[in-house]
Amino acid sequence: MGSLTAVRILDYRPPGWLHRRRRLLLDVLLWAVVAAPVGYAEVSPPYSRYTVPLLVGKLLLLGVAVVATRRQPLVALVLAVLGSLVDGNFVFAIPVFSYLAGRRSATVGPAVMVFVLITAGGTALNLGFLGAGAATWFLLASVLLFAAVFPWLVGRYRRQQQELTDAGRRHVDALTREQRGAAERIRLRERARIAGEMHDSLGHDLSLIALRAAALEVAADLDDRHRAAAGELRASVSAATERLHEIIGVLREEAGASLRPSGETVADLVDGAREAGMVVRLDAAPAVADLPAMTCHAAHRIVREALTNAARYAPGAPVDVRLTRDGDRVEVTVVNDAPPAGPLPAPPSQGSGLLALAERVRLAGGTLDAGRRAEGGFTVRAVLPTTAAPPEAIGSVAEVAPTSWSDERPGPAERPVDAERRLHDARRRVRRSLLVALVAPVCFALVLSFVYYPVATAGTVLDRATFDQMRVGAARSELVGLPRRQLERSAAVDRAGCEYYTDGNFPLAAPTWRLCFTDGRLVSKEWIA
Repeated sequence: MGSLTAVRILDYRPPGWLHRRRRLLLDVLLWAVVAAPVGYAEVSPPYSRYTVPLLVGKLLLLGVAVVATRRQPLVALVLAVLGSLVDGNFVFAIPVFSYLAGRRSATVGPAVMVFVLITAGGTALNLGFLGAGAATWFLLASVLLFAAVFPWLVGRYRRQQQELTDAGRRHVDALTREQRGAAERIRLRERARIAGEMHDSLGHDLSLIALRAAALEVAADLDDRHRAAAGELRASVSAATERLHEIIGVLREEAGASLRPSGETVADLVDGAREAGMVVRLDAAPAVADLPAMTCHAAHRIVREALTNAARYAPGAPVDVRLTRDGDRVEVTVVNDAPPAGPLPAPPSQGSGLLALAERVRLAGGTLDAGRRAEGGFTVRAVLPTTAAPPEAIGSVAEVAPTSWSDERPGPAERPVDAERRLHDARRRVRRSLLVALVAPVCFALVLSFVYYPVATAGTVLDRATFDQMRVGAARSELVGLPRRQLERSAAVDRAGCEYYTDGNFPLAAPTWRLCFTDGRLVSKEWIA
């Protein structure tokens, strides 16, 4: 036994140990994914004496970025962008860290500031210090758009989806708690009504006992010893009646007395319904006349509630009431057909009557089954015991309140209206995030195009009419309408002694015309496909 205990102690793991191990494995996998392009490029020949130190430094930088993604995902994104200045293969890590930044960042403002700083810094570095052309700047800005901004928007959208899921779960939990609370209030109210009825019947019986004891006490032919015993009996019964009034009577509803008239039977209920104009057929076995008080009360209440619902929701429909006895069970069945002229206008039923019936039947030791019929109408069927319900079946009112509700979810319960508001806000944020994820890249691309196009085409546009008028063999100085500057030469179409111009095609302003000169004279002109 001692060795077994020792093994159990050695095998114990803290509650968060498995979670931390899973996070570590995910971080290692993430590092391997973002480090693969960088590592592959460095281990490929040719090699230099700085290959190993540079590779170690780059891998360490990526490791720091992976660690930072948990608490500072924007820092990881900035590290990846800075690494791309040294090694272009860091570009493959930018979409990953950008997505994680959108997925794990709670607010939008810091991310917007980071993107603005990256854009401004990259523009100043490329156009100012490095002297790169407009085409290079446009390429890098496009990379920033599709490798950083768009993945961040996708990550942001996924975060909003998760928040929507959490808000929906909270809303369902709040509604479930509200429904449980409503059902519990109905059960408690029914228990209180039953307690009141028990108080009335027991109080009546105890009053009769006290009355008979008082009669014995004043009897002329009773000796003093028996007279004193009768007086003590009367006093004890009176005290018991008062205690019963204090213990059970406080559970009554404000209405006070039971709604059931004293001595009213199921047959009396049916006769009253007939007098009110209902078509009711009663089929009651003679053996059901002698039943325990709890069972009799439950059967009476079932028939009364079923007749009330039939009159309310199925006016004019015939109703069958059957009470049958089979050994130690009594079956109470009330069936009504569909209303001939349709139901009367009425507020929707909340099912509180059926909940109260179910609680009363349960306390009587029976079962209740109620529902709509396939051919129309409604059926209420209850099976009740013919013997008195055991004391543990009734229990105490305190047992009804579930003790597990507070254990399911610590902290104060959220109200349904607050949960619904949270769900509405989460849905609105998801719709907004989706709209931004779809529209923002398009808008950003248009802005880039409108910024790049004037810069790239200024002084480089050659129209078709001017091109057609240029004669081969003419001196360059004689060419009318020649733009004041050339486009940046593309390696794919470059020829020695040739100049390139555009027709102003949007948005890239690609080279359209090629004019080649020799000794200052135009020797060829052509359109570039």
